[in-house]
Amino acid sequence: QVLLVESGGGLVQAGGSLRLSCVASGLTFSSYTMGWFRQAPGKEREFVAAITRRAWSIYYADSVKGRFTISRDNTKNTVYLQMNSLKPDDTAVYYCAATGKLGASWGYPSDAMEYWGKGTLVTVSS
Repeated sequence: QVLLVESGGGLVQAGGSLRLSCVASGLTFSSYTMGWFRQAPGKEREFVAAITRRAWSIYYADSVKGRFTISRDNTKNTVYLQMNSLKPDDTAVYYCAATGKLGASWGYPSDAMEYWGKGTLVTVSS
């Protein structure tokens, strides 16, 4: 059974930082591209960032470029999302996802991901 467990969400003021973590089990972590997605209240789930198996390719949504950094540690089966300069618009449930499929030129659409975590809530106050 594949499990992806996110942690690190919480309440932060605008301009602050948070680091999300996602620990994976039940799969060969180093064989999967890992991604972060988010869903704000009343909105559809959207791509945030993705990192391929050996971190040779990294993708970001335009809305987070220069502020968020995705990384992975294949020895710990963990993917991270460092979020800096947070804005109220970043408020959302953040989901970790994994896939063995190829993505698009810009990143990974939600339907390309095979496994999902349950999410962690990030709230950015103004």
